[in-house]
Formats: sequence, C-alpha cells, structure tokens
Amino acid sequence: MPDQKRFRVFATSRIGDAAENRLRERGYDLEVFHGPDAPPKQLIIEKVKSGIDGLITTLRDQIDAEIFEAGKGTLKVVAQIAVGFDNINRADANKYKIPFTNTADVLTEATAEFAFFMMGMLARKMWQSEKLVREQTWPSWHPFLPFLGDEVTGKTIAVIGTGRIGLAMIKKCSGFDMNILCYDPAYQNHEFIGAIQAVMDLRHARGVQKEKTSIKYVAFEEALRGADYVSIHVPLLREGESDQPTFHLINERTLGLMKPTAYLVNTSRGPVVDEKALAKAIKDNVIAGAALDVFEKEPLPPDSPLLDPEISDRTRLFHHFASGAQITRLSVDPDKGMAGRTVQGLIDVLEGNHGGDPGKMPYVVNKEAFAESRS
Repeated sequence: MPDQKRFRVFATSRIGDAAENRLRERGYDLEVFHGPDAPPKQLIIEKVKSGIDGLITTLRDQIDAEIFEAGKGTLKVVAQIAVGFDNINRADANKYKIPFTNTADVLTEATAEFAFFMMGMLARKMWQSEKLVREQTWPSWHPFLPFLGDEVTGKTIAVIGTGRIGLAMIKKCSGFDMNILCYDPAYQNHEFIGAIQAVMDLRHARGVQKEKTSIKYVAFEEALRGADYVSIHVPLLREGESDQPTFHLINERTLGLMKPTAYLVNTSRGPVVDEKALAKAIKDNVIAGAALDVFEKEPLPPDSPLLDPEISDRTRLFHHFASGAQITRLSVDPDKGMAGRTVQGLIDVLEGNHGGDPGKMPYVVNKEAFAESRS
C-alpha cells in the first residue's frame, strides 16, 4: 500500500481473523461491527460520513443513495461478502460512481453441494428418522414402517438456472445416475451439457451405471412436469428488471405443474418462491415437500406459513447456510474464500490495481459505471 495513505475501512460484520488481519497488516485502519446482528443503517451512515474509504457489507445492509450521499467525496468502494447484491442499489452506486464488489465463483461448489445434501435429507426423511431415535419413539425394525424415504439415484431432477451453481449441481447429480432436465431462459451451456451426456454414456457403456441416463434443455413447464426433484439456481429479477423475471417464479400455478410426489429445493433467492403458495401446496399434497435455505424475509418470521406444524415433516428449513463451509467463507485466498475475495476486491479499488480502472477489476460488479472513462 502507498505509504502516504492509511485507508480507513468499516466492516458491518466480522469476516474472519485471517482476512481482517490481512488488511491491518497492510496498514489499513479497520473497524469492525461485531454483531452478530446487523448494525442499524444510521450507524453505517455515521461511519460513512466520518470519511471512511471503504465499506465491507453483507446482504443484511441496505446500501443506497442515502449511504452514497453520506460518503460523497470520500467513500471509494463497497465490498460485499456475498455473491448476491440485492441489498445494493446498483443505479445509485452508478450515479455516485462507487464501484461495488462481490464474491462470485468461490461459493459455487459449496452451494451446489449443500443443495444436493438438502435434496437427499428431504427425500430420505433423515430428520424424521433421527427424531424417532432422539424421542425414543422408534418401536422396532420393520421393512416399511413407520415410513420410507425416496431414492435420489435414478430419479429425474430439473435444474432451473444453469449458471455456475446450476452447472455444479448438474455435475453432482450426474454422479448419482440421475436424469437431468435443464431450463434457463438466458444462458444455455450446450457444450457443458454435451460433455455431461458423454460422461453418462461412457459410464453406461463401461458398466459403471446400469441404466442409461440423459440430460437436455427443455421448456420450463416440461422441466417441472417431468421432475422428481426441482432445484432452483436463478438470480432474483423483478418485473421491469428483465423480460424474464424470476420473482415468484415458483407460485401456485407452477407448483401445480409438478408431480404430487416431487420435491422442491431452493438455494437461490427467497423471493423466487411464493412461500404462501408453497406452504399451501405442501399442505394440500400438491407436491411432496420442500427444502429451503433462503426466504422472502430473513430471518424467517415466526408467523411464516412455512413454520406450520402440519407441514413440518415435509419441509426442511435452513439459515441461508449453503455456502457456510470453512474454506468457502473464511479462506484469505481470493480464489477459494469469500473473505479473501472481499478483501482483494477492496484492495484492488483502494490501491489502484489494474491500472486504477474499476472496469478492469475482476471482482467489481458495476463495471458499466466506469465505461465512459475507458472510452
């Protein structure tokens, strides 16, 4: 870091000792809000007004014109420790010419892995089984009583969204001899899907798997109708933001297209699923169940229909934990950890890496705001 400048940074959450120490070792003046709850917005405004150079944020923090105005002339970067940035007003950031970064890529495998585990836990009724043992209500071994789970191997999964995480999910499902239906209105990676089919064919030809399996892109409705499991991996896009909005993509109508024996898994964004419609669909046996790691409102409010005791045996609910693994969350290596990538994104902007052009910095999201300076 240039000797003449001691950068001031405020973090709205702990990001781990290693990442925090990396900044301090570079001479940064780092102040961290220890939480665990998010700081009030007014506190963030006060810190920004005090003249900080960088702000480290989480999905819990609303970053908009009020924040950018408070930091006018001093705030240089917002570094988000998340792949999503629904909490950051992109138009406001562009207006004030403040680059913001995120942590895409490093959480891909961890999130897909967790989605797969959620599917298996839900389908095989692992929670119900453990509950029997813990509550000492397991009567004796029986071939099919008191209940049976559903296999994952050999079944059909619909992967809705084939970006980084969706493709990683496909890779894992192919290893369990699943047939895979893919849907993505904006991005179709036919080369990857072709490679997976080639691997499937080779596994069958060499006797590694008994049954021949397939993978293909299909229409959304066909994916829902044909799947035993539906796993959601799309960004949150509201009306007006895209000609293919994903807000409440899963709703009463689309749930009605699914098999009554099918399960829904969501690790994308909470508002992609209409939670009232989902709870009703599970209660009315329209679908068999669901596992969710994200919600329309977080933390999940106590009056959420998803907490209805009548559907507790068919719903698994997690605390936005899909990327919550040691290396993925805390590694200081920007190629491996969210914390490392957050810090590197901050350093790139403050220390003028990549020629001082935010449009060329790999972790800056809103590159379009700096296109004019390059032209």
